[in-house]
Amino acid sequence: MSTTNDARTVDAPALDAQTVLDAITGEPEVVEDAAQPGAEQLIASPHWQSLKAAANGIHPLQQKDGSIPDAAQHPHAQALVDTITESIAALAPAFPTDSAYLAAVIRDFGRWAHGGFGVPDFLDSLNEFQPQRNRVDGLRHLVVFPMNTQNGSPGKLVEAVLVEVVWPDFVAELEAGDYSNALFVPIRFLDFTEGYDTNSAVLFPETVAMRTVPSFTWGAIFADREAARFRRVVREAASVTKLELPEEALELLDDQRLAEETFVMWDLIHDRSHMRGDLPFDPFMIKQRMPYFLYSLEELRCDLTAFRESVRIERALSAPAAADPLTPEQLELRRHARLVQYAVIFDRIFRFAITGSRVRNYDGLGGQLLFAWLHQHHVLHWTDTRLTIDWDAVPQTVIALSDEINELYWRSIDRPKIAHWLAAYELVSSTVTPHPASVWAQGPQALPLEGAPRELTDAMLDDEFPLSMFYEALDKKMGDTIASTAGITGRD
Repeated sequence: MSTTNDARTVDAPALDAQTVLDAITGEPEVVEDAAQPGAEQLIASPHWQSLKAAANGIHPLQQKDGSIPDAAQHPHAQALVDTITESIAALAPAFPTDSAYLAAVIRDFGRWAHGGFGVPDFLDSLNEFQPQRNRVDGLRHLVVFPMNTQNGSPGKLVEAVLVEVVWPDFVAELEAGDYSNALFVPIRFLDFTEGYDTNSAVLFPETVAMRTVPSFTWGAIFADREAARFRRVVREAASVTKLELPEEALELLDDQRLAEETFVMWDLIHDRSHMRGDLPFDPFMIKQRMPYFLYSLEELRCDLTAFRESVRIERALSAPAAADPLTPEQLELRRHARLVQYAVIFDRIFRFAITGSRVRNYDGLGGQLLFAWLHQHHVLHWTDTRLTIDWDAVPQTVIALSDEINELYWRSIDRPKIAHWLAAYELVSSTVTPHPASVWAQGPQALPLEGAPRELTDAMLDDEFPLSMFYEALDKKMGDTIASTAGITGRD
């Protein structure tokens, strides 16, 4: 294969390693005082376009572990890496807060190439990238790593994203108070490589190729992608089901920025909930093999915590004023607390339930559970082929489901693991009907309780809780719309 680097710009000079590093780490006052380009300028920049093309170009050369074992491909890979590092150096002045990271990532790329393109190790540059230290609304980052992307590239492929932080004043005030979450970084896309032209809406350090696993210090969520696909899917679902949306919900569908900020508030509370409350020893079940409905309950628990806390915030800020008038931030917080409630309900019952495959789809099951709970408590109605919701009754009904899950968790520390699994299955199956062929649905007497826990997991059907007739019909009508949200951003 030709070793010509087609991705490199024609007039890009050949830079040695020291020149590249000097371009990034030069005099601090020069870097800080440089005129900062706008988002459109960055995206259109030949340096970003070269970086993006080179990263995409190296994908076909890489194995799943990120390595490039074919020595015949190394000259071409070297040319692509040269373009990547030269482009990073040229772009670096636009990202002064990331200067140490960008210098380190260039060194990591150089070490990878000089080492013969083995399994990449970008731990050093990952340790330098600390976006949680500068949560400033509109602050931009250039992020380049060999990594996999959720629902995107499964291998450790070189990916690059241009992002900016979403940190409105009311969220800063919320996080500084009762909802501290120092690791949470909400962001929006400016542009990205192929691994993010997918459904992936997270940027997590644990996805990066590295020699050892450090203590992770941040987690980033693309609020613009969450908001954009929510707006598209819910608008179509409301039309299909003839649901008359409340005026506040319509505002979410009409305003991308408002929806982004609403998702930031939701995600802030959701994310911190994973390790708070009366929990099993490891509620998130990281690297553990267990029945997928337990993941459903954990994700749903955190969403319902965001819902109930939003209800609490809204009510507290809506109480008769006993002190000074609400500040602008408090007014925004009250507004968004109300909107989070709509977002949780609609995203769960319309998008989560019918997105993805039916193979152990834990988010899908969580959406099914919420829908069935609301229906069976006579808050959600499907009558005369029209969906209606009794909004006045929604808060207490959703909080009641939250209470059920919290009670399950509280009792878990007094139960053996298998007993907890059985109790969790009973909670889910009492609302969502299991598959008729399910072994689990036959009760404990049908299960291999004396064997290893994995035997119980193996006894679980891939689609243990199939879609109801309502969702089967909705899925057929909504499939194209949901598929169209792959790669969507707030700019679409």
